[in-house]
Amino acid sequence: MKLAIVTAYPPSKVTLTEYGYHLVKHFRLQKEVTEIILITDKTKGEKDLNFEEKGCKVTVKECWNFNDYTNVFKVNKVIASTKPDAVLFNLQFLKFGDKKIPAALGLMLPLLCKMKGIPTISLMHNIIEQVDLNNVGIISNKFFQKIYSGIGNLLTKLVLTSDVVAVTMGKYQTILENKYQSRNVALIPHGSFETPEEPDFSLPAGPKKILAFGKFGTYKKLEIMIDAIELIRRRTNQNLEIVIAGTDSPNTPGYLESVKKKYAHVDQLCFTGYVEEGNVPTIFEESAVVVFPYTSTTGSSGVLHQAGSYGKAVVLPELGDLSTLIKEEGYKGEFFNSNSVSSLADAIENILVHDSYREYLAKANYRAASAIPMSKVAKMYIEYFKVIQVAKSKGFTLDVPLVEKNIVF
Repeated sequence: MKLAIVTAYPPSKVTLTEYGYHLVKHFRLQKEVTEIILITDKTKGEKDLNFEEKGCKVTVKECWNFNDYTNVFKVNKVIASTKPDAVLFNLQFLKFGDKKIPAALGLMLPLLCKMKGIPTISLMHNIIEQVDLNNVGIISNKFFQKIYSGIGNLLTKLVLTSDVVAVTMGKYQTILENKYQSRNVALIPHGSFETPEEPDFSLPAGPKKILAFGKFGTYKKLEIMIDAIELIRRRTNQNLEIVIAGTDSPNTPGYLESVKKKYAHVDQLCFTGYVEEGNVPTIFEESAVVVFPYTSTTGSSGVLHQAGSYGKAVVLPELGDLSTLIKEEGYKGEFFNSNSVSSLADAIENILVHDSYREYLAKANYRAASAIPMSKVAKMYIEYFKVIQVAKSKGFTLDVPLVEKNIVF
């Protein structure tokens, strides 16, 4: 199978870059895949293809740019010229831009592939019904939110023209099946990027590092976390270091620089900037706890799966998707009120001052992450592609609920 994967890819700063990297890393190891056509955004640096394991050939086709109105034509041209046997889209609503028209045009690509007769799976990391448009920085006006939601519904219908639409949470599958009467929605877990050997759950010498990891500035706000740790410092003798790993959200350029200036007086506050894939393990392994200073959620959390893989305790807001994910996949964490500095301080402190509790959470999260590795997720996609190919050859319409009864993953 020559598999095309349409995704952002390191060193890109576009959303879902890390997930794209791990899709490629694990698909190239599947015996059914003979070549990967990586259809990705243009970057100044070379694409990170330094994999240790031997796998199939990866052909890179850099052809699109964030907010480019012509992305749909450029990607379509590459697909036509490379003639893949199947296409996987790694998507969310702002994948191709944070401007409405290029974002919408990019989401037409699954329909174009379906029209070509190419087996097509679209992985949707979020759905419009579960996105707080104000909190994630898309639009704040209530009237225009309704219009945007209506447009989002139309775009969802476009994506649903894929042979299979994969979602990472059961709640999303239920919403799409009930609202759009869809029979082609499959629940495929997010998966854990890495499954290292069980770590040493003790902490390294020196200050306890409190980590926040991601793209910040819209619904991921650092002020509450820094204020909470300053509060802990005032009432305990804990030696704490704050580590902010990542970049600005594309919607809020300059956010991290403004935080640096505002908190220039705070001791042991470290901003790492963009973290190369090879440095991700160290960032997590050195941390005592991983904090999610979110005011909203937009789907399954890659950072939570990473924290679990490295055996870390987590502190999370008790919000929709994160709360659901904890229950569905067996993660454990300390919850806090997303609007309360004192609540976050209490949650972090509960973990830091009770080392046995920290280890309990860390071990539970490692077990949860190890249960669904990306290698298993890649196999699930391969099985769906096989079924799509059979259905097309026989002229059948794919019915995912019926198919799932007969697939053993």
